[in-house]
Amino acid sequence: MATKQGMCRNCGSLVVFDDRDDTCECVFCHCVFPSEEAVALLANPDGHEFKNEKFEAKEGGKHYYSNPVMPDTVSKAVQRDAVSSKNSDDLKLKPSEFEVSPNDVKAPRKAIEADINTAFDSIAKEDVSGRQYIIYGLSCQNIKLSLPSGIDKATAQNYYSKYCDLRAAKRDGNNSGSVKMEIFTPDTIYFVSGEGVTENVQETVVITESTAAETSESKK
Repeated sequence: MATKQGMCRNCGSLVVFDDRDDTCECVFCHCVFPSEEAVALLANPDGHEFKNEKFEAKEGGKHYYSNPVMPDTVSKAVQRDAVSSKNSDDLKLKPSEFEVSPNDVKAPRKAIEADINTAFDSIAKEDVSGRQYIIYGLSCQNIKLSLPSGIDKATAQNYYSKYCDLRAAKRDGNNSGSVKMEIFTPDTIYFVSGEGVTENVQETVVITESTAAETSESKK
């Protein structure tokens, strides 16, 4: 005995049957039809209409089980793959357009420090104990300067503007964030921000004998 394969004329499933049988039965829809028709339909299913009618199963029939084969197997496989790929893409986590990561706001501090002299006249970081400036904050938005001599408000404002430009250049033009600068001199402290410059004058205390005596008396 040898088996042959054909296609069900009713549902398009694969039909396997004995080559000695004149008729075959589909194990899926139970349609019974000539075996030669099943073979011919498998070879060329184009233009055939699959009606998908319901049939009652016949008792005592010989069945050879296999998987269904649709007439447009390749095209349906392509469609399933496209749907599967789309569902997979939809399940992937996508970055929110409103989410801001540290990399979006963080300024490269080392890059700023490398070109710090372009913002300040000969202000260079020395060793840790004698540091003349300090930059801090997630986006390097805060900076403190310590100068050996006094400056005026215009110079303080100029230092602030130059630092903002340097910071923006190292962040690909991003100048977001409120930059705040404190400048310490022997005479005063300047607080500079986007709102302008304010000054806190340091009073000079002269130690004399009378001053020392008054301080000692007040501690009693």
